[in-house]
Amino acid sequence: EVQLVQSGGGLVQAGGSLRLSCAASGFTFDDYAIGWFRQAPGKEHEGVSCISSSDGGTYYADSVKGRFTISSDNAKNTVYLQMNSLKPEDTAVYYCAATEPASYSSNYYCAYGMDYWGKGTLVTVSS
Repeated sequence: EVQLVQSGGGLVQAGGSLRLSCAASGFTFDDYAIGWFRQAPGKEHEGVSCISSSDGGTYYADSVKGRFTISSDNAKNTVYLQMNSLKPEDTAVYYCAATEPASYSSNYYCAYGMDYWGKGTLVTVSS
């Protein structure tokens, strides 16, 4: 059974940084897709950044390009989301998600979601 355990998040002032972590168990970083999604109050679920071994690509939403970076430590089965230059509009519940095997591109998975989900962690950016 795949489990995704998230950590990080919290309250930060605008312009600050946070790092989210997602530790995956029952999951191998081999043929996979993994990424981060978010949902802000009153807004639709959004794919923030995704990685897929299918295309070897990395997707970032336009709203976070240049500010957020997704990375993985395969030895620790952990994926990270480094969030810099945070803005109040980044306030949301952030979810880690994963799927295996990966048959589609990183863009696809960020658009349509994945099979396994973490419980979410709240990020609040104050102005």
